[in-house]
Amino acid sequence: MEEVMEVRVAVVGNVDAGKSTTLGVLTRGGLDDGRGKARIALFRHPHEVETGRTSSVGGEILGFTTKGQPIFPEHISDVGTAKREKLTWEEICKRASKVVSFIDLAGHERYFKTTLYGLSGCAPDYVMLMVGGNAGLIGMSKEHLGVALALNVPIAVCVTKIDMTPPNILEQTINMLVKVLKSPGCRRTPVFIENPRQAVDAARRLANPNATGPKLCPIFMVSNVTGHNLPNLRTFLDCLPSSQMDEKYVVDAPFEFQVSDVFSVPFVGTVVSGVATAGTVKPNDQVLLGPDSLGHFIPTVVKTIERKRARVDSAEAGQSVALALKRIRRPQVRKGMVLVAKSETPPKAVMRFEGMVMVLHHSSTIQSKYTAMLHCGPIRQTVRIVSLDHPSGLIRTGDRSKVVFEFISHAEYVKEGQLILLREAKTKVLGVVTKVL
Repeated sequence: MEEVMEVRVAVVGNVDAGKSTTLGVLTRGGLDDGRGKARIALFRHPHEVETGRTSSVGGEILGFTTKGQPIFPEHISDVGTAKREKLTWEEICKRASKVVSFIDLAGHERYFKTTLYGLSGCAPDYVMLMVGGNAGLIGMSKEHLGVALALNVPIAVCVTKIDMTPPNILEQTINMLVKVLKSPGCRRTPVFIENPRQAVDAARRLANPNATGPKLCPIFMVSNVTGHNLPNLRTFLDCLPSSQMDEKYVVDAPFEFQVSDVFSVPFVGTVVSGVATAGTVKPNDQVLLGPDSLGHFIPTVVKTIERKRARVDSAEAGQSVALALKRIRRPQVRKGMVLVAKSETPPKAVMRFEGMVMVLHHSSTIQSKYTAMLHCGPIRQTVRIVSLDHPSGLIRTGDRSKVVFEFISHAEYVKEGQLILLREAKTKVLGVVTKVL
């Protein structure tokens, strides 16, 4: 498992755009019956199966062999066996040289905060925006697109349900999509992918953002019922390079890890999962977990490490892993905490920090004492604006300003250069941390 390459892809789009179904078909190799059979195995809660809506951050993986062949359960014909034969993650990882981890996010407006958390907390390398061919870019799709652009994550688009959409409606959808992608806010060049060669080319160009020329946005017209264009989509996913090689993940720095989920596993104890943002970790390493509600860090020891449900001997920056911790109870951990290597200078949790922000969209003005929900990696907490350095003392849509923020309930571990998003129902303000106070 150590040498398996991993690419994290977040899947977003409006409710009923076919996100979970497309993932079900991509990862299991069967086709959908048009009535939602492909997505059942992806849902995590009974109420999701009943309503057909994702409300949590789900996960699925697709493995590729060294030759670029996708790994599926063999000979699937009917649903029952497909669900039973769902390959375990360990088997996939044994046979794979590369794994694409999908983060299945919710499309419904009510679950927007969960989706935002998945986008900022799970550190995806790419975003796949699903657009229902019969519905077009409506509702939350634009919102999700905006967040992906704000977080500076490369985007690919899938237009689904093309087997059932009337040609004139499909044409409207495509025109609208191209218009939005070319608009000044996006500035992406749409490219329609029709064959494997284009898919490989698009994957290489999408991943290389500093290449000259405008940024690409590949578009796949897929049908989960007929299977149209799905092989090209798989080829594209296979060719996407991992961002583990990225300069933002430094392997030879002290260990750092962001907690994005917590579990209590019988006979193991407390397990935290998330993304290692710097350094490497091995079992029996001494680490600090924090900050707790008082801003303190608790010493603990890493017992065991798992990647994709398979035990490994070490983990390094850029990988998503789960760590079992010694002598830590489940209630002591919350999402947004960090694990850092023990060092001479203890880590510091802060209540206040300064950020350079830009207001994307706000109906009125923002001034000091304004409060909103802040997302910064896996941290989500209400913050209050302490001061602005804008000459008028307030900021409106389109303004940029340096702002001092203060956490309302407890201190968090924030570092310079981290991206921040403020939301009040929808995304309003984006920025970057410039200074911890």
